[in-house]
Amino acid sequence: MKNPVQAYSAVTFLLILVLALRFWDLPNFTDTEQNQSLAQLTFLDPPADRTKPADRPITSLRDISNAMVDVAEVANPTVVTVFTERTIRQRRFDPFSDFFGFRQPGMQPREQEFRQAGQGSGVIVSPDGYIVTNAHVIQNADTVNVRMMNNRVFPARLVGSDPNTDIAVLKIEGENLPAIPLGDSDALRVGEWIMAIGSPLAENLAHTVTSGIVSAKGRSGVGLLNFEDFIQTDAAINPGNSGGALINLDGELVGINTAIASRSGGFQGIGFAIPINLVRNIMRSIIETGSVTRGFVGIMMQDIDDSIARAFDLATPEGVLIAEVVEDSPAQRAGLQEGDVILEADNRRVTNRNLMAAYVASKLPGDEIRLRINRNGNEQVVTVIVGEMTEERRLAQSGSRGLWDRTGFAVDEITDERRRQMNLQQNIRGVIVTEIDENSRAYRRNLRQNDIIVGVNRQAVRSVEEFNTRAGAVEAGQVVLLQVLRGRNTVFVAFEIN
Repeated sequence: MKNPVQAYSAVTFLLILVLALRFWDLPNFTDTEQNQSLAQLTFLDPPADRTKPADRPITSLRDISNAMVDVAEVANPTVVTVFTERTIRQRRFDPFSDFFGFRQPGMQPREQEFRQAGQGSGVIVSPDGYIVTNAHVIQNADTVNVRMMNNRVFPARLVGSDPNTDIAVLKIEGENLPAIPLGDSDALRVGEWIMAIGSPLAENLAHTVTSGIVSAKGRSGVGLLNFEDFIQTDAAINPGNSGGALINLDGELVGINTAIASRSGGFQGIGFAIPINLVRNIMRSIIETGSVTRGFVGIMMQDIDDSIARAFDLATPEGVLIAEVVEDSPAQRAGLQEGDVILEADNRRVTNRNLMAAYVASKLPGDEIRLRINRNGNEQVVTVIVGEMTEERRLAQSGSRGLWDRTGFAVDEITDERRRQMNLQQNIRGVIVTEIDENSRAYRRNLRQNDIIVGVNRQAVRSVEEFNTRAGAVEAGQVVLLQVLRGRNTVFVAFEIN
């Protein structure tokens, strides 16, 4: 049996061996790099000739520690704490009206105002003061201020935000501010070491640095956003870290920390970050136009299970199936067809429709996407020129949770498997309620999970696309009428759209 000294030596040698190729001399950001103008929207991309990590020798554990310290020292000043305030109006307690239902004619309920404060994190991405953070950090804020590591406080202006990807861009007035270079999130590998920097829990914990690994890439179906392509990490992330930096060991920003998966409300080893390659295009669009211009190709997709794989003679249930090609769309012009199976997009494996939708949405009109597809057993490459996602197209393609904020429930297609499980006749067409918020107006008006919606405002619906189009056309505050099949009975459900 090894004695403690031998065991320690073995662990030390193994750790040095694993990490020897991962560290480097720190990047030297010259004044020229610091003064790149964002007027041309050229963020601080890493110089191509920079020294790479493998060129730095590691001779002791102290070298490893010093390398981590050096990364933190360079990256930490680029992270800011975001403070928000908003005014909340709340009805005041009135004993006469609240207890006895008495109110004088013409008397309006009294309201009181109070200020609600919030805190999050952000990252400076340009020397002249552009900051990226989460949309939910600044949502409904009346005022936004940011505090830097040197305790300087700046008022921040909201340039624009995109709730669908949870990205927002702020602007502060300053020059030669410390800014972080943007990395390549596609180049991340599972198991790679990363750092998270932010301001968790309380103001006095600002600029907390944690480390971990990339636990997974391409996480989707989490149910947080309409477009999901998360980096999963076990670096400690807590409330307040939202909008903070996920950094690789080259000192580059590779993600924006945004959420955790937790049963306790605190950190449990599963955190999610938005990849910087998705963030980069969103930032550029917001800065150029004040809003997000999203990509569109015009395909309806579905995931591939074992049954579909057998039906299409696929060796494995991989990729996504094109169920429909929109008429006069970029996809149709590129020659894509119903029944094609998308295997890769720009050399990225496509594992489910959520990932594919997020990738397309991250592109700008005019961009090209090279798709490797399987058509009738033969593989080929098709290049699609991305179009622009309009509001009408967004509703048509927004999927099962596309109208959740407005209706309080999600719908999905009626698959053959669902028909068998629910004993539905083949001639029944509609969408199935897969999830519903019990606090929603729809639930209070008697809509339930597994209900089949066959009509919206006296018009038949046969797909999620038709449901989103018809229900999405109803203005806020107006009543939508649903015709619902429940068992063998037909009922009507009417409620106001949020």
